[in-house]
Amino acid sequence: MTQLKEDGPRGRVIVITSGKGGVGKTTSAAAISAAIAKRGHKVVVIDFDVGLRNLDMIMGCERRVVFDFINVVQGDARLSQALIKDKRVDTLSILPTSQTRDKDALTSEGVEKVLDELRKDFDYIICDSPAGIERGAQMAMYYADEAVVVTNPEVSSVRDSDRVLGLLASKTQRAEKGLEPVKSQVLLTRHDQGRIDRGEMMAVEDVLELLAVPLLGIVPESTAVLRASNVGMPVVLDAPSSAASAYEDAVARLLGEDVPMRIGSDKRPGLLGRFFGRSA
Repeated sequence: MTQLKEDGPRGRVIVITSGKGGVGKTTSAAAISAAIAKRGHKVVVIDFDVGLRNLDMIMGCERRVVFDFINVVQGDARLSQALIKDKRVDTLSILPTSQTRDKDALTSEGVEKVLDELRKDFDYIICDSPAGIERGAQMAMYYADEAVVVTNPEVSSVRDSDRVLGLLASKTQRAEKGLEPVKSQVLLTRHDQGRIDRGEMMAVEDVLELLAVPLLGIVPESTAVLRASNVGMPVVLDAPSSAASAYEDAVARLLGEDVPMRIGSDKRPGLLGRFFGRSA
């Protein structure tokens, strides 16, 4: 097995995780993977959500699944048989998971072996974790080098994300070996300034104060996300939108670029807003 080192060429394992379901985690995993691949990097995105399997639908490749992550982990298929190459971005691949097995089918040894193999061929390995803190989520984050914690600006979502950050700091291979900790950042999704102004959502500053990790990006509430998911398309590959721009900016920061934080919106100004030249 590969020994963890801090130097030398090796694919970066990035887990996309959340404490609460329904925050846009799989949508974010698909968008981040596609945006990195668009820049010419070799990327593979893995679905760790055994039994639910949504990543392949959002990536638009569900009809091409023959073998899956569990087949590879258990030795029933080679990795090359299970990997699906994206038809839109030639540097992007998908490793779907099983819809009929449970999370106990994931073994630590099997996951490590698959990741070791992927590190040799890919620049970035994106792990789409199930929500929560149970076995599947812990398996997805255990071998991570970096983490993107997806949260909505709501108290329950932020509180659960704080729990996940605690696990990333203490229950990973890096923590156990005393290495540089998993680099964790927060991605704020479904941001709606109107709801924040009405006190229905938390302000960005309050979220960051509670979580105490760097902000990777702010993705606004956008119908473009739902539209893209419905047609099996990562939002960054669909029509231009504020959500797509937010994910592109987040990926630029993930890759080390200095990009100013912008909060976009797809909402069109109402009649009064158009009259006075501002959003109503």
